[in-house]
Amino acid sequence: MFKNKKGFTLIELLVVIAIIGILSSVVLASLNTARSKGADAAIKADMSGIRASAEVQYDTLGNTYNNTAAAIISATCSTLVNAGTIFAVTNIQTALAHAKSQSGTDGECYVSANGQSYAIAYGLKTASAGYWCIDSSGVARGATAGAVAYTGLAGASPAAITTTNAVAACN
Repeated sequence: MFKNKKGFTLIELLVVIAIIGILSSVVLASLNTARSKGADAAIKADMSGIRASAEVQYDTLGNTYNNTAAAIISATCSTLVNAGTIFAVTNIQTALAHAKSQSGTDGECYVSANGQSYAIAYGLKTASAGYWCIDSSGVARGATAGAVAYTGLAGASPAAITTTNAVAACN
């Protein structure tokens, strides 16, 4: 008498497990990309909110972003709380801290000594996206005016920010 054996062979099970493993790795890779792009969008949204709050504070401080008469140059934006500057505003402090948490690194913040210009730049989460910069002239971009991608936060072009005591601006 013959017995009908029902079930899968070991090889069939291993093939199915291998296929599931390959599919799950593809899905997880796509998920990580989506998370990084979401973080980039959050950083850009934070920076947009900072720009709007800075303009309100400009009016509040008497047509200046900085009434301390000293330039503010900082590689730790998320910790700035300088009284008499745009960084004293809770909305801006919160947005800077959130941008840092999304980016994984802190940004560069500059306000000119005369208080008439500022620039803020953060690295984006997606490595190929580079950096995002906003400034007091309304610029919000990830590349120079000549469309060269930023290569760093501050310094000579194509870094995001160029600053002197007189002017702070995105390259």
